Amino acid sequence: MRIFKSKKGLSTVVTTLIILVVSVLLATVVTFYAINATTTRVQEEYLQIKELHVWCNNSGYSEAAFIITNTGGRDTVIEKITIRGREQSWSKVYYWKLSEDENLPPKLEWVGKPADLNDKYGAIFYNASQQQISALSLRSGASMVVYIFGIDNISTSDIGVTVGVVVFTANAQYHKETNIEASLQ
Repeated sequence: MRIFKSKKGLSTVVTTLIILVVSVLLATVVTFYAINATTTRVQEEYLQIKELHVWCNNSGYSEAAFIITNTGGRDTVIEKITIRGREQSWSKVYYWKLSEDENLPPKLEWVGKPADLNDKYGAIFYNASQQQISALSLRSGASMVVYIFGIDNISTSDIGVTVGVVVFTANAQYHKETNIEASLQ
């Protein structure tokens, strides 16, 4: 009976502060655990665009070439490619997926026409539209050489101007810029 009549104890303010601190600490621990569980167990895609070139010749014919490497932890699908903000038709896109025993070319060069691609690199390039695909898949750790011929929004007056190339996947956009170069031919 004496316990109930005792005037000593925690005040309402102190009790409220203890409850708030404990609940905030508990919520923080749960949040950190959830973030750790999702980020360490989820593999992400990440593409690197290397060796980007956009060329234009004296007659105004232009082409672009670049290497895409999937350095992320999961396979990805390239849904579209834009150059200077304009989507490029798959009929203009030629690609070479490198096998594990093939090396990346040291330098990409002006080709001029799609028929010369296979001779230039000693590899088999495929036309995306002839393969009847609407997207390009790229497995984790793999690389692909991409050529785009007949870019209609680039002309001789654009030589020396910076242009942006964007590769779109389902999850991200990968942007790279380069200066438009004069072709050797």
